[in-house]
Amino acid sequence: MSEKQTVSVALIGYQFMGKAHSHAYRDLNFYFDNPLKAELKVIVGRNEASVKEAQEKFGFESYETDWRNVINREDIDVIDIVTPNHTHAEIAIAAAEAGKHIITEKPLALNVEEAKRMLEAVRKNGVKHMICHNYRYVPAVQFAKKLIEDGKLGRIFHYRANYLQDFIVDPNFPLVWRLKKEVSGSGALGDIGAHSLDLARYLIGEFDEIVATMETFIKERPIGEMTGGLSAKGDTSQMGEVTVDDAVTVLARFKNGALGTFEATRFATGNRNKNKFEINGEKGSIRWDMEHMNFLEVYFADDEIGEQGFRLVNCTEEEHPYVGAYWPAGHIIGYEHTFIHLIDAFFRGIASDTQPTPNFEDGVINQRILEAIEQSAEEKRWVKI
Repeated sequence: MSEKQTVSVALIGYQFMGKAHSHAYRDLNFYFDNPLKAELKVIVGRNEASVKEAQEKFGFESYETDWRNVINREDIDVIDIVTPNHTHAEIAIAAAEAGKHIITEKPLALNVEEAKRMLEAVRKNGVKHMICHNYRYVPAVQFAKKLIEDGKLGRIFHYRANYLQDFIVDPNFPLVWRLKKEVSGSGALGDIGAHSLDLARYLIGEFDEIVATMETFIKERPIGEMTGGLSAKGDTSQMGEVTVDDAVTVLARFKNGALGTFEATRFATGNRNKNKFEINGEKGSIRWDMEHMNFLEVYFADDEIGEQGFRLVNCTEEEHPYVGAYWPAGHIIGYEHTFIHLIDAFFRGIASDTQPTPNFEDGVINQRILEAIEQSAEEKRWVKI
């Protein structure tokens, strides 16, 4: 692979995340001096008319309606999986056995056993692998990581995270795949809570034990399907059972002694994508909010009395991770750029024969935490990770 200047990509799926990943491949080399360049070879989707439209719009050479037709193609180097969660394991294991590098959306699988089989497959076949926890690649989040590693906050006491959305509050919002356990694995927990859990591990360390509660507020919904982004349409004359959580609240202890609180819900009216965290340490604190992703709020306890308080750092200086590739300071970047940064790491891993992060190992750990949360909520007790 090191001799190749291009990496041929097969994208399995074409809706919300398909659009985000395609954009990242197309813009990667415009901004970054990456040793590899993506060749958008084929895009796959079951609906022929829709996937053909996506192929033309996203810039792929061709399309297919069955992922099995592309897995063993010799002209494909990377399999990118952006399909519903219940398909991840089968596609990823087949791709690994065919010697393809793999990137997949989160959560890694439906359960821990599937996730472990995926990890075993990529290890056995020696392919590179990533899971798309793109929020790790926000410049402000990476700056927060540096502050923590440099000891600027000292000993960490608290990690406080919320991921709040409201797109399914309407009881007539249909029973899409995200609301079916056999397809998604879990609801708000795996869809958005998984991001908060991954950020916590990335920033302050591994979990020790958790206790949790979960709730499904609307038990039945009209039968329907996603139509793009987070939009959907349904038939109110036919109803089906919601089999996942609408909201979850978690208390956690970390192995380093810190305490954590986590809330993930799709019923927080007025919040479209409020992914935020606050970290409190002995020397200071930091706050971040995805809806204002370029900014990091920073407080240092050793500031002069009378001058203390949270300061707002605009993480667009050249000293901040990644942003030097874009615009002058103060000219903010957006959500789509987090995927470019992740793909940049993925391709550099392929080119240098090193394993980038977050990868399937992180996915397995995250899956264990998700499963422990469900167990805790069901059994109403603390659960060790």
